[in-house]
Amino acid sequence: MTTSKETKTKIRVGIGGQGRSGYGIHTNTLAELPDHFRITAIADELPERCIEAQSRSNATGYPDYRPLLAAGGFDLFVNALPTPLHVPATIEALERGYHVVCEKPMAPTVKDFDAMTNAAKKAGRQLFPFQNNRLQPFFMKIQEVIASGKLGRIIHVRSHWGGFRRRWDWQTIQANMGGSLFNTGPHAVDQAIMLFGPERKPEVFCRMDCNNPFSGDADDLCSLTLYDPAREAPLIEILISAYVAHPFERMYTICGAQGGLSGGPKHLHWRYFDPKAAPRQEMWPLWSEDRKYPSEELPWIEEEWTIDDELTQGTSGYTLTSFRCGPRGIYTNVYDVLQHASEPVITLSQARRQIEILEEAHRQNPLPRNENRPMRR
Repeated sequence: MTTSKETKTKIRVGIGGQGRSGYGIHTNTLAELPDHFRITAIADELPERCIEAQSRSNATGYPDYRPLLAAGGFDLFVNALPTPLHVPATIEALERGYHVVCEKPMAPTVKDFDAMTNAAKKAGRQLFPFQNNRLQPFFMKIQEVIASGKLGRIIHVRSHWGGFRRRWDWQTIQANMGGSLFNTGPHAVDQAIMLFGPERKPEVFCRMDCNNPFSGDADDLCSLTLYDPAREAPLIEILISAYVAHPFERMYTICGAQGGLSGGPKHLHWRYFDPKAAPRQEMWPLWSEDRKYPSEELPWIEEEWTIDDELTQGTSGYTLTSFRCGPRGIYTNVYDVLQHASEPVITLSQARRQIEILEEAHRQNPLPRNENRPMRR
């Protein structure tokens, strides 16, 4: 990989894949940061997408990621290829001397993930997990409220991801690493890890099922529970479903010892009390008094948050209203890491913990495969 005066202020980028993510998220986000990045190469098997890239950003088009990596002329490779190519293409890019941003899910197993990180270490290059929903404004606010201590110790977290959607694309096929857990799960699990405590390793209980009305064989219903046998971390429940005909009113419900929080991408509400201002109570010595349950009036404090309109410009995804400020935040951090030696906002250890959870969930749920649906290459 070569360097020049220009790359000290602008990072040259080659992008593998111009599909929903490669174009809709990565290309569009990088175009919004012209002082930081310049797209110089695009790879996609559809010729019209390469032509579009050439006209839009004067990037060289390639029909496959392999000749793109061989030709070079860039510093950072964005791996937005189909999921089964995340591991091999990332390792090849690192071995050729490029930094890499890799889409989710990064790998199907911890063994594969470790091979990627080892390749990065050996090459002396940065490997960036792309978890754009970590930096969504509502989730950053959730973490801020929890960190304030207002809700007390967090006991239980429940999140819902989904809607009612019939699908018949490549992501409904197990051979393509399809399914709701591999597709939507990395977002939900990444956030859950932060709420559970990224330094803690949770136990995992998962049940998945496939009810695809066509010939897909990957999971489209997933109930995932993360728990701590020592009961120090909160119990976290995640539901990912393609069968939610009546949308859930609140995406997140968080319960603490002194209050709770609920809401989603655009609005949050939390309610809590100060234990010092609460009535003092003594345990009843008998079964009950006056045939009643204990009752009290707590000094509740109500607060809320609504997203700024300027942050809602541009969205992506369908299981979560994902605003473009999230991907911009990720790429701004990528730039700062490469140019100013800043710390990555999404760490490899956090990504590895996610892969551990996804792998264990799939181990617990071996679904029947439709062998008549081979993977496209």
